[in-house]
Amino acid sequence: MTQLLTLIVVLPLLGFLLNGLLGQRLGRGFVSAVGCGLPVLAFLTAIMAVRAVLAADAPLVETAFRWALVGDFAFDVSFYLDRLSAVMVLIVTGVGSLIHVYSTGYMKDDPGYARYFAYLNLFLFFMLLLVLGRSLLVLFVGWEGVGLASYLLIGFWFADPVKAAAGKKAFITNRVGDAGFLLGMFVIYSTLGTLEMDRINAAFMGPELPAVSASLIGLLLFIGATGKSAQIPLHVWLPDAMAGPTPVSALIHAATMVTAGVYLVARLSGVYLHAPEASAVVAAIGVLTAFFAATIAVVQTDIKKVLAYSTISQLGFMFLALGVGAYGVAVFHLYTHAFFKACLFLGAGSVIHAMGGEQDIRRMGGLAKKIPWTFGTFAIATAAIAGLPPLAGFFSKDEILWFAFASEAGGQTWLWALASLTALLTAFYMFRLLWLTFFGKPRMDEHTAAHVHESPLSMTGVLVALAVLSAVGGFFSIPHFLEEQLPLPAVDERLHHLEHTLVIIAVAIGLAGLAGAAWLYSGDGSRPARIGARLAPLHRLLSGKYYVDELYEAVIGRPLTWVSDRIFLRIGDRAVIDGTLHGLTGLARQAAGVLGRVQTGNLHLYAWLVLAGIFALLLWSWRHV
Repeated sequence: MTQLLTLIVVLPLLGFLLNGLLGQRLGRGFVSAVGCGLPVLAFLTAIMAVRAVLAADAPLVETAFRWALVGDFAFDVSFYLDRLSAVMVLIVTGVGSLIHVYSTGYMKDDPGYARYFAYLNLFLFFMLLLVLGRSLLVLFVGWEGVGLASYLLIGFWFADPVKAAAGKKAFITNRVGDAGFLLGMFVIYSTLGTLEMDRINAAFMGPELPAVSASLIGLLLFIGATGKSAQIPLHVWLPDAMAGPTPVSALIHAATMVTAGVYLVARLSGVYLHAPEASAVVAAIGVLTAFFAATIAVVQTDIKKVLAYSTISQLGFMFLALGVGAYGVAVFHLYTHAFFKACLFLGAGSVIHAMGGEQDIRRMGGLAKKIPWTFGTFAIATAAIAGLPPLAGFFSKDEILWFAFASEAGGQTWLWALASLTALLTAFYMFRLLWLTFFGKPRMDEHTAAHVHESPLSMTGVLVALAVLSAVGGFFSIPHFLEEQLPLPAVDERLHHLEHTLVIIAVAIGLAGLAGAAWLYSGDGSRPARIGARLAPLHRLLSGKYYVDELYEAVIGRPLTWVSDRIFLRIGDRAVIDGTLHGLTGLARQAAGVLGRVQTGNLHLYAWLVLAGIFALLLWSWRHV
């Protein structure tokens, strides 16, 4: 039992090595067995480790090896499993294993099958390193590792320049956030002399606070979280990450990489409890991101882009909960989101598979009867994310709205109001997606309509499992499970009488979104067209995603291109570096030309030169001796 955590981390790494080195030669059966079998073994090992933690009622700590010894300071690669990391490791290995199984059907005809599973296993290895690392240093290795693996997976079809560019965009955008993360680590280490997160929390929860601003640390680490978890202004990479295979979208956006920022803030709750200014920023950025992304999702026509902006929005809800001190509630929504969003992404993959690669929902419709298993599971997950009871999303989202309203650690009416409006938009755009995809008259061409078919069991079986979890997952109360470690914030006693009223409002919001989508998109489809024509400027703004990418291109991209071209290329490279080298070359050529005149091949000239040299040597010797 002493090396369980190390084994959990190493198993996916072994899968990466085996499939990367041998997969292409040993065939798809070997790749599938290794690629899926080792993550499943990691999940089973994680269950054993969690049971050990619960039985001992104490964290499980393992040191794999000593990384470095600098003076009196030792840096160990240590793993740490408590209740919080237990929730994360079960999500990563459990949902991750289901996505691996789904991929065997979705990617079966791809020539890069072995490479795909090698990358998928590598991603899982780095994510487990992130959630099980005891120190910020080990977490940061996993943090950067998932950035590398996401670059490889998003740009998996790298022969397409658009997909390759999407991978680079994700990688570079995350590096911007990581600069803040590194600065936060430097401040922590220079002040506390440790990067072990349990000790950092203990230092801030002790009788005397460390001589450093908790808000400064909180803001620096949150900069890293905004990159990894796609919060404004570093959200721009995540929609483009849809360029990768659909199971990759499910893995990155549902259960693993994008939740890393939420996990980081929850893990260092001891710091944020003493950083009210930083927490207020976290809550404000979270709720603004949630609303911002939801408004864009309303007009998206690509089935995966709708879900991408939905992910950004749902992550905003999680940061809202973190900002008002409801850390356990944020993890609760992370947990339920892993189920229904993985189901939605994989359901979208099943639709795309059935439609022969088509992703535009305007060319779908009428699929409910043709792919009933995909439709049924997609509908359950849609109702869950819309917050309809008694599905999983209802419980977690309702608690976020309550604490946004009533928490004494930063709850405010405007946070609740904007979050509630966002919940209404969520229900509307998700039921719009469901309606346009599965209901109404078919809008695809006859050839596509004739070939629509249900996905294989490897895909639909996973969808059913995730739909069941989306339905019943909310009955396991994560906040109660984590309460000893992440206590819930105090609630304003004067607002207690409004709790049931807010629950009713939350349910009504979900139903209103359903009714609005059904009314607008039923019939001949003329209503959306008329409304779009009346609100054409707003529609263009939302379709253009508020032109944030264009703004970044104008403010950052073009100036950097100009500086690179005019200064670094023309002056630095061509004038200074090339000019210097060309000058030296020209000098050498001229010197060679002068000296070359001496080499005439005339023996008499050589004899005279030898005599001249001897005379000069004798003259020099006579003058100096």
